[in-house]
Amino acid sequence: MAATEPKPPAGVAAARRLARGCWSAFWDYETPKVIVVKNRRLGVVYRAVQLLILLYFVWYVFIVQKSYQDRETGPESSVITKVKGITSSEHKVWDVEEYVKPPEGGSVFSIITRIEVTPSQTLGTCPESVRVTNATCNSDDDCVAGQLDMLGNGVRTGRCIPYYRGDAKTCEVSGWCPVEDGASVSQFLGKMAPNFTILIKNSIHYPKFKFSKGNIENRKDSYLKHCTFDEVSHLYCPIFRLGFIVEQAGENFTELAHKGGVIGAIINWDCDLDLSASNCNPKYSFRRLDPKHVPASSGYNFRFAKYYKINGSTTRTLIKAYGIRIDVIVHGQAGKFSLIPTIINVATALTSIGVGSFLCDWILLTFMNKNKVYSHKKFDKVCTPRHSPGSWPVTLALVLGQAPPPTCPCSTDPGRPQEEGQSQAQAALPPQPCPTSAPSEQMADIPNQGAGPGPGASKPSQQDSTLTDPRGLAQL
Repeated sequence: MAATEPKPPAGVAAARRLARGCWSAFWDYETPKVIVVKNRRLGVVYRAVQLLILLYFVWYVFIVQKSYQDRETGPESSVITKVKGITSSEHKVWDVEEYVKPPEGGSVFSIITRIEVTPSQTLGTCPESVRVTNATCNSDDDCVAGQLDMLGNGVRTGRCIPYYRGDAKTCEVSGWCPVEDGASVSQFLGKMAPNFTILIKNSIHYPKFKFSKGNIENRKDSYLKHCTFDEVSHLYCPIFRLGFIVEQAGENFTELAHKGGVIGAIINWDCDLDLSASNCNPKYSFRRLDPKHVPASSGYNFRFAKYYKINGSTTRTLIKAYGIRIDVIVHGQAGKFSLIPTIINVATALTSIGVGSFLCDWILLTFMNKNKVYSHKKFDKVCTPRHSPGSWPVTLALVLGQAPPPTCPCSTDPGRPQEEGQSQAQAALPPQPCPTSAPSEQMADIPNQGAGPGPGASKPSQQDSTLTDPRGLAQL
């Protein structure tokens, strides 16, 4: 007697069945089925979601964002500036050549409003500034000869000498003497500074669209000599008063002139090139760029020196300048109709409308699926019949619906024997498709009717039981 093969463990058998089921399901094909559900509340939700999505794309995407246009950001730009005006301090009159740095007229320039002058500095030895770390001393032993402090004013000689004023002593250094805080004089230049005029000449170019424009009106007369900027009447006269710029930035001119600061003059070119070039106009705005509320880095200042010779020795005047720095910043974008972004956004809008169907399907199957009525109607399973190699016309006819479906189910219970009354011809027929509903069904939420037949009971649809097309089968 042959030995029986051992049965695999239950877990292994379950894993094999799961693997076979997954492999079989991998080759399944899913197709949508149309079901009309007569439910007013669900219909309102469906149409409301569609309306919101439609309004979003029509109003925001296409009207506000103009997503039907091809866009270019960051135009090629050129900026030329020129400052005019004179002012005076306690000791002299200042003109443009002295208070504008640098004088080239670029997109970044500074207007000096206050200075601290250290005159007549020469190379020699003098006391170090008390502001330098470890500069104070009591004797020569506190000063190291040859020591160089990166934040100091020179090389220490090793001597401890009295300071410029008071009883303090500091280490002696070799460098430009006297040091800055020892003999500096402050002068304020901001008395007439609010009336300085600044010409900001700007031209832009969008290479993708081959579009160029400038911010100065094309006139041959002396228009620029008699105008100042006004957003309504003189938009193309880019001559601004310094006081106007500081006011538009929301700053106090006197405070800004004493401590210094950085003001950004922002020119924005947003151009819709589907319209005429006259609708592409510059928009100006001004704001402070440096962090004025941070005491450690508040304000703006820089140093420079003027050199000359006295009796053959080199002498210089050191100037620590406080001022208002102007940064001209140009940005913008241009757009013009293009077919490609239009098609992409229209396709996105049409696809997004399907979100309403997804939401309503979730509501239908999650909250309204009483007794699994909707899920049974929505999901059907069709088993593709298997035939012998010579029966492909019948198979194709069954799949296309051109032949009447048989009454037998798509699968039979292997443990249930066939009925004896079946003929051999019927037994020879392969398994047939599962019964399916019509391509479109209408479902309404109606009260449950009685179990027995009555006037309210609907008759079975003959379309579910017979779908015949002898002509089509004959063509096959």
